[in-house]
Amino acid sequence: MSERELATVEQRERVEVVRRAGRLRGDKTPVPLTGRTVIVVDDGMATGSTARAACQVVRAQGATRVVLAVPVGPEDTERRMRADADEIICLYKPVDFFAVGQFYDSFDQTIDREVVELLRRASERAAAVSAANDPVDPVCDKE
Repeated sequence: MSERELATVEQRERVEVVRRAGRLRGDKTPVPLTGRTVIVVDDGMATGSTARAACQVVRAQGATRVVLAVPVGPEDTERRMRADADEIICLYKPVDFFAVGQFYDSFDQTIDREVVELLRRASERAAAVSAANDPVDPVCDKE
């Protein structure tokens, strides 16, 4: 692939990433990562390229500690990923690893609409938990 072809593909993919991020994030602003520990979760790692890119992005956005959590991946990929994550949690490292999908009963793609709904529900739950854990206003809490 020539440099020009690569640049064309990269530009097209950048546009798609921005479009999808906007759709999935909605009107919410990104959480600043500076000074935080960030846990990158993937459904598994075969070559590690997706997980590596995610770890590099959060590090570039200021994460001070990056933890990669995956349910399955080969030992050699985990070793290569140690340069990109401070800690790697991989629950199962099979010797006979061929693809992430071989360890799932169903490995279908999740469509954007479903992701948006799951994010909405998670946000509602987080808001409810936060409200339940707010300290009691001492002015209003009179016995």
